Formats: sequence, C-alpha cells, structure tokens
Amino acid sequence: MKKLALLTLLTVFVMNATPHSDPRSENVSAQDNWPKNTPQLEFAMQLKVTLGESFSINNTQHGRRTVIPITGGTFEGPEIKGTILNGGADYQLNGEGGRSEIEAIYCLKTEDGVYIHIRNRGIIASGKGGFYFKCAPQFEAPADGKYGWLNNALFICEPSFSQGFSGIVLNVWKVK
Repeated sequence: MKKLALLTLLTVFVMNATPHSDPRSENVSAQDNWPKNTPQLEFAMQLKVTLGESFSINNTQHGRRTVIPITGGTFEGPEIKGTILNGGADYQLNGEGGRSEIEAIYCLKTEDGVYIHIRNRGIIASGKGGFYFKCAPQFEAPADGKYGWLNNALFICEPSFSQGFSGIVLNVWKVK
C-alpha cells in the first residue's frame, strides 16, 4: 500500500512539474526569449578591384578550381584610403548546383604607406532562391597603428557591379 501511495504521489509530482501546454505556445515563448539586440552594420570601405584573365583547373578532387588574378585597384572608406596591390588572387571552388566557395588573398597599401593583408572568404550560390554572393574579409594590419581596428572586428562584404568599372566593387561593413 505504501508503494502504491508513493508511486501515486510521485506521478502527481511529475505531472505537475511538467508543463502541459500547446506546442505552438512553446514556440511563441521561445521566440520571446530570443535576443533582441540585433548586431548593427557600419560602412567601412569600398574596394574597386581590377582583375586579370581567369583560368580553371577542371575535375580536381574537390571540383573545378577557378583562379582570378587580382591586378590592383583602389579602396576608400571613412577612416581609410589607398590602393590594392598587384599579386593577389581570388580562388574559387565551383561545386555542383550553382554553388562556389571563394577565398581571395591580397594586400592593400594605405595612402600613408601602411600595408594590410586581406583574406576574404565567401559563397556564391544561385538557384531557386535567387543569387547569393557574400564574403567575410579578415584583415591583418599593424596592431599598434591607426588601422589596428581592422584586426579587432568582424566584417562582411557584398559585391556590386558597375558598368563604368571593368573589375569588381566590394562594399565592406563592420559588424558592431
């Protein structure tokens, strides 16, 4: 009898401790707990990158590799301005289904003579959902200089294409 009473008491405790609600209301309450402070974006710079003739290496173990030489260009933002150095490249791995992975590696030289390295990784995808082209540049600038802020933030960029420019234009935002 004691075992039955204990089991009944335990069952009542578990039933009262477990919420019995409509699963749809659980989703609403979960959304109510989601963070409200959405990160903001701040324009950092625009790069106008000139490009050389591309070439591809077909049928590698990872897919088709396309290499696009970076031959120069300019960049400018509220706190930075200069030129893009010749010698970098945009390495694209073209997969099936209209998706490509991008890794562009190149250097900048500010108008006051400071060199900055960039490694820009991203995705190009096209399909039923439309066209998607976004990248996340990572900067390596002298930590003790006036461009050290580039080392300590995340950035995103999106290309735009201009009829008056024969390369690619990248608009870069700092995530705040």
